[in-house]
Amino acid sequence: MASQDWFDKDFYKVLGVSKDVSEADLKKTYRKLARKYHPDSNPGDAAAEAKFKEVSEAYSVLSDAEERKEYDQIRAMGGGARFTAPGSAGQGGFDDVFGGMFGGGGQQRGYTFQQGGGQGGGFDDVFGGLFGNGRFGSSSGGYRGYGGPTRGRDVTAHTTIDFVTATRGETISLQSADGKPFKVKIPAGVSDGQKIKLRGKGQPSPDGGEPGDIVLTVTVRKHPVFERDGLNLRVTVPVTFAEAALGATIEVPTLGGDPVKLRVAPGTPSGRVLRVKGRGVETSKGTGDLLAVVQVAVPSHLSAEAKEALEAFAAKLPDENPREDLLAKARG
Repeated sequence: MASQDWFDKDFYKVLGVSKDVSEADLKKTYRKLARKYHPDSNPGDAAAEAKFKEVSEAYSVLSDAEERKEYDQIRAMGGGARFTAPGSAGQGGFDDVFGGMFGGGGQQRGYTFQQGGGQGGGFDDVFGGLFGNGRFGSSSGGYRGYGGPTRGRDVTAHTTIDFVTATRGETISLQSADGKPFKVKIPAGVSDGQKIKLRGKGQPSPDGGEPGDIVLTVTVRKHPVFERDGLNLRVTVPVTFAEAALGATIEVPTLGGDPVKLRVAPGTPSGRVLRVKGRGVETSKGTGDLLAVVQVAVPSHLSAEAKEALEAFAAKLPDENPREDLLAKARG
């Protein structure tokens, strides 16, 4: 969401890219910087953490086509832009300026502007001269004094997304209560039941103040194979008794990719977890692993020959009770 500090922040410079950078190159550059400055790679380094937050903020704006366009427009106004009051001779009012940029008048979107450079007073001075407060529609002072205008009400909403969208993130379209469509950026790694706050998308103020927010609750559909475990993905992998007892190399599915091969060691019990590094959920905060949980599959039907062979095998096993320790612990 745009804010007054967009005038002062050069997101292209933060990421070290040109203004015509492609989406692919932007993503590639961000990933490189995110890995370099991630807190996990720089424990205790406050400067690296601050830089990580800075590049993440820059990428979150430039990676969204609509926000990037809006940002470029706002930055273009930073050097000496001027506004006139509604009805001034020869020029449009605030609604003309903001309506052209944002499609509905600056007041409705709750933006606050400051001059980003050049000579003379800033936007706050211009708005302050009109409304006596140095801020256009701010919560202190405002149009009517006595604490400012009333903030609009928050609105609750719900949306359901599929498992893959939740893990990878996506920009989706929703419809507000008044029927107007708007886009929502679902972050990678969003979990079932998580709430996302959409600032300024709620009920409008009754007296010209800031609009409320939409609090969006996300429901994630279950996947037939994978489950979330934080940033890790968990999958149950059946193996035969012979594979678990003698050892084997098996194939394990990955989310949206080719299967990977894993080595099952001889004597692997049911429930053992085999880990595949880096094949979990990828977010700006880190990347999880794929956890393959071994489940020994027991055949439900045996031929006469197989049953005879199994009985012969059982006769050769040591005479011991695998539940003996469990029973002893239960007795206390």
